[in-house]
Amino acid sequence: MIAKEYADHLEVKDIRDFELDHIFDCGQCFRWEKNEDGSYTGIAFGKIVTMKYDKETETLKLFGSHKSDFDSVWYDYLDLGRDYGDIKKILADKDDVMRQAVEYGQGIRILNQEKWETLISFIISQNNNIPRIKKCINSLAETLGTKAGEYKGRAYYKLPTPEVLAEASQADLAPCRLGYRAKYLVATAGRIVEEGLESLEVLGGEEICGREALDALLCYCGVGPKVANCIALFSMKKFDSFPIDVWVRKVMNQCYGIDENDMNGMKEYAAEKFGEYGGIAQQYLFYYITHKKK
Repeated sequence: MIAKEYADHLEVKDIRDFELDHIFDCGQCFRWEKNEDGSYTGIAFGKIVTMKYDKETETLKLFGSHKSDFDSVWYDYLDLGRDYGDIKKILADKDDVMRQAVEYGQGIRILNQEKWETLISFIISQNNNIPRIKKCINSLAETLGTKAGEYKGRAYYKLPTPEVLAEASQADLAPCRLGYRAKYLVATAGRIVEEGLESLEVLGGEEICGREALDALLCYCGVGPKVANCIALFSMKKFDSFPIDVWVRKVMNQCYGIDENDMNGMKEYAAEKFGEYGGIAQQYLFYYITHKKK
């Protein structure tokens, strides 16, 4: 993997098993928007960037970013240090369904997102559709967050800190149209302030297993099993986490014959069949059912 900096952009070559559409449109993140030329612009860790990928040359271009940002943020954020080619071979050998799902979403990578942002984003995601989730999150950032900067005439904002959100009133949050989720966010922010942000950060450590991380996450107000699994998978590298939403219930029923209401059965099946890569398998299945088979 070779990164070279130019006057207006950074180019990173030899990136394989990678597609921006697959990565940013598989339900794991909400602060990226697709541009007319196929690139994506978004904000993560307070950094604003536009990414464009050329599959033929296996080159990723980053506009508005320097090599120092790539080294300190984007390399890990995009999980570029992991060999997804090997993971795809392992999963594709499991059965024909997974083989087809892997082929269809072959460019998916699990993002390593900021833990606090992922926690509040997936609390907001409950019983919500993706366009509305994005609106709610951006509104929350614009209403209570701080300005990160401007890019091509648009202002981008960081999400509010736990301290700011914990002190927010219902009137403060009303413009964000969060509904019943607003009280969950305030309560969870209050707990983070009381225990310290480090109490959340440590859950991503290698010494913390997936089960321990899930148990800790379930203690936050508004976090149920599905949300906890999403947070563990998308920000804590707990790749055995297997989030189950309505779409995963459909694919597990239609493709594996498990009753749609038997979520324990789905969890056990995923653990036995996909093991340490259950979360990555879930993303291939989710992308497959929501794009190819709907």
